[in-house]
Parts: sequence; C-alpha cells; structure tokens
Amino acid sequence: MLLRHLRYLIAVADHGGFTRAAEALHVSQPTLSQQIRQLEETLGVSLFDRTSRTVKPTDAGVAYIECARRVLVELEAGKRALHDVKDLSRGTLRLAMTPTFMAYLVGPLVRDYSARFPNIHLEIFELSMDDIEAGLADDSLDIAIAFTPVRNPEIECIPAFVETLGLMVGRDHPLYESQGTLAPSEVAQLEFALLAPEFITRSSIDDYFRQQAITPKVVIEVNSVSTLLEVIRHTAVATILPEAIATEDRALRKIALQGEAPQRGAALLRRKNNYHSAAALAFVELVLEMKPV
Repeated sequence: MLLRHLRYLIAVADHGGFTRAAEALHVSQPTLSQQIRQLEETLGVSLFDRTSRTVKPTDAGVAYIECARRVLVELEAGKRALHDVKDLSRGTLRLAMTPTFMAYLVGPLVRDYSARFPNIHLEIFELSMDDIEAGLADDSLDIAIAFTPVRNPEIECIPAFVETLGLMVGRDHPLYESQGTLAPSEVAQLEFALLAPEFITRSSIDDYFRQQAITPKVVIEVNSVSTLLEVIRHTAVATILPEAIATEDRALRKIALQGEAPQRGAALLRRKNNYHSAAALAFVELVLEMKPV
C-alpha cells in the first residue's frame, strides 16, 4: 500500500464518485478504479458500495477513510517539522480569527509579530468558529484566536484574555456626546443594529439582554462586522461589539452601562498532539504577553 492509495481513497469519498475524483487528481478513471481495487484487495474488504448511482463508502470504508485522513494530516505535520527553522529566519504561520477579532486585534498583532519576525510569511484567514475548528482539525491552520468553549475534543484551548463588550454609537446618534451611564430601562428604549444570530458575539449580546431583562429593539441585522460599523457610523442606531472597536478614528463612542458589562473569554486554539512550528510557538508567546484588551 502506498500513500497515493490513501489520497485516491479520500478523493473518491470527497467527490462522491470516480469520475470527479479522477478529474481532481488529474488521472484517468480506469487508473483510479484500479488503484482503489488494489487497496481493497490488500485490505481484504470492499471500501465502496458501487451498486447505487453514487459511490458511497461501506461501513468498513467509513472507518478506514477516517483513519486515512488522520494519517495524511500527521504526515503533512511531519513534513512541516522537517522544514521548520528554529531561529525563525524563515517560515510560514497560518492564522485564523473570528470576524470581531479581525476588527481590532489583527492589526496590532501583525504589526508586533512582523516587527519581531520579519521573515515569517503570514497567511491570515477570517473564519467562522465552525470553519476554524475544521481547519485546525485537518491541519490547514496552525493557530487561531477565537472563543471558548470549542466542540472538537482534538483542539487545545489556551486562555489568552477576557474581552469586554460595550454599547457604542456613531456621531449621528443623540448619545454621541453623552457622558452619562445608561440604566437597563434606557438601553431598552434604544434602536439597535446587531450582528446576525449565527455569530458567537450575538449569542453573548443576547445573553446580556436576557440577564438584564431587556427586550431589545433590533431594527437592523447584518452578517459582516465591517458592514455593521458602516451602519453605525452613518445612522442613529446603537450596537454592541468589543469595546476596543469604539475609537475616535472610527467615529464611534462607547456609552457606559450600569452594572457589569458583558464579557467572554478569548483563547488561542491549536490542534492537540500536533507538531507546532517555531513560528506558531512564537505567536502564542506574543499573544500571552498582551495586556488585557
């Protein structure tokens, strides 16, 4: 059995058939079919049910494909370990963050990291929590900054800092110059533009409203942090986002709230029991040196 057998096996499973898998692999369909037959003969089991219109893995195939994926992930990690440079004179870091962190954290982190390690090539991705977990699990990402907890038991969480959410408004809002503190009853009278319900940040906001017995007047929902910021800058509605986003250069003003502001834990995420490059370890060290946001 060769590595190509495993790659061919996974391609057939992912593409749901031999024709599309062969096209993706740039081999002929007869060649691909022959290679899968060889693998099945070596293992002594059928890996695919070929009787239906689509090719589906058998029970044995499902189990073996899962193992094959893990093997290829570990081999790729091993290949990166061989090429890792401990003195950080070269290398690559594949970093992901959820959208709200991208709005205020990525700039300072990239500035400081690049100043320390100018020869490290950075690949930065804005991803949902689900996509971050998937990327770490399949080794297409080295490290991520996101929220806890995570669902995948293969992912390690390193607590990094506590993020505080704040109510903020733009210059067109009547409260922009306000120096006062809003009571929950006053917050309930405001109109809000908020991130869509699928965002982790929205879940924290909704929890805060429930705890304060507030039924918010949500007049706008958006699925982009940058779009939400544009809406707040140009309308007389409020929002709740990480308070570090409310800066003068963004023309946003944070309004104080009575009681404890909503908070959530931010963590560095990486795959457990995986090879961690010198570039990734240096990034973890940099983040843990940060002062609380």
